[in-house]
Amino acid sequence: MTLPAFVFGALLATLYGSLFHLWKGGSPLRLLADLIFAWLGFWGGQALAAAQGWQWGMVGPLHFLVASLFALVALAGGHLLLPPPPDSSH
Repeated sequence: MTLPAFVFGALLATLYGSLFHLWKGGSPLRLLADLIFAWLGFWGGQALAAAQGWQWGMVGPLHFLVASLFALVALAGGHLLLPPPPDSSH
C-alpha cells in the first residue's frame, strides 16, 4: 500500500463517517464513534480483500468497492449497537 493510497482511503473513510453522522445526527461523541466505525470497516474490508486476492473494484492499490461496502456495513451496525441519543424535546 502506497502512502497516497492510504491517505485516500483514510479520507474516504472519514467522509463516509462524517456523512453518516450528518444524516443521522448526534453528539460530538457520536461523531467520533461514527468515524471509528467507518475507519474500522473500511480498513477491515481493505485487509480482507487484499488477503483474498480480490482484484475487482480497485482504485490503484486500494480495494475501493469492498472497503467502502464494509465501511457502510460497519456504520449501520454501529448505529444499531449504540444507544439512541436521549430525547431532548422537554
